Order: sequence, then C-alpha cells, then structure tokens
Amino acid sequence: MTKKNRVGIMGGTFDPIHYGHLVTAEAARINFNLDEVIFTPTGNPPHKKDYAVTSAEHRYLMTALAINDNPFFKVSRVEIDRKGYTYTVDTLRYFAREYGNDTALFFISGADAILDILTWKDVREVLSMCTFIAATRPGYPMDKLKQKLQEIKRLYNSEVYPMEVTGMDISSTEIRRRVREGLSIKYLLPESIEKYIKKHGIYR
Repeated sequence: MTKKNRVGIMGGTFDPIHYGHLVTAEAARINFNLDEVIFTPTGNPPHKKDYAVTSAEHRYLMTALAINDNPFFKVSRVEIDRKGYTYTVDTLRYFAREYGNDTALFFISGADAILDILTWKDVREVLSMCTFIAATRPGYPMDKLKQKLQEIKRLYNSEVYPMEVTGMDISSTEIRRRVREGLSIKYLLPESIEKYIKKHGIYR
C-alpha cells in the first residue's frame, strides 16, 4: 500500500543552525517530494561528549527563528525535552506513533554521520522505520560512502539515498570559531540567528 504522507526529519545539534542545514532540508523536500520537514534539535547527544554543547533551549529557539518563514518547515522539542541521551531510534518511534502507518518517514542526515550508522543504537529498527537521505557537498569523496551504503544494503536490505547539496561547506564548528575570534559570520546563517547569538553572547 502506498503511504499518503511523506515527512522528513532533520536531525542535528544545530549549534548553531545555518544556511547549510536549511538548504539541505529544502533540497530533500523537493527531491523526495516531502510534505514537510521537521527539525529536531538534539537534547543530550551521546556522540558530542568531547565538547560542551550550547543549551538546548538556545538551540531550539535559534532553529525556530531560522525556519520561521518557511511554511513547510517545523521544529520539534521531542529530543530536547527527553531525559537522558538522545537516540535516533526513540525519535523515530515517537514520530511513527504521531503520524501513523499511512506516513512514510525520511531521516535527513549528513553523509559523515551515515558512515557511523552501524554503531547507532538499535540500528536494524532504525533502518526499518524510515528512508535515510545522506547529504553530501560537491566534491565529497564518495568511495567510503558508497562502500558503507553497499554494506547497509547487504546487512539490512535497506537503501540510503545520497543527495548532493550546494552550500554544505558551511559548518557550525567554523561559525563557533569565528564568533570566538571576533570574525564576521554574516551570510553564513540567517540574520535573525546572527542577532540572537550577539544578543545572548553565545560562543564567546
């Protein structure tokens, strides 16, 4: 039976959210004919233990500001309100319950994250609940990714679809560094987020 609705889930720390994230979400919406894309800022990500992640509330509010003018984008508090570590499997279970069986879920992630997907909690269930979209930048070395996609197909009979996105060279790490060093971040992210970062003194 063909599922009626197609919903994208854009996971990420969004520390801060920037144009690379927004361009990726819009590209996925168009290329995969999604009805909407839900941004889900992570709460307590287990893979980010090596640096202090900005408070969940700041990251949620910046995300909400960034998507405000796109009627196809939403932001969810599901991960930041959950206690303990944030795992993708719990998020997918939540959205599967919320949307029901007639909705196909698509999880939008960076290609680098997909390289580690076999280490994720309950990976078999994760791959069975949604279609993965692996966003790459132009010139991304595809050899490793292709090997990983073949491995996923062989082990779990699941397809992961690579999607090349212009503008993916922008990174949250670089934006945080530039703020710390007093450099301009204009045109790397929406003006509303630039103002929010300055107002609250984030990343200094």
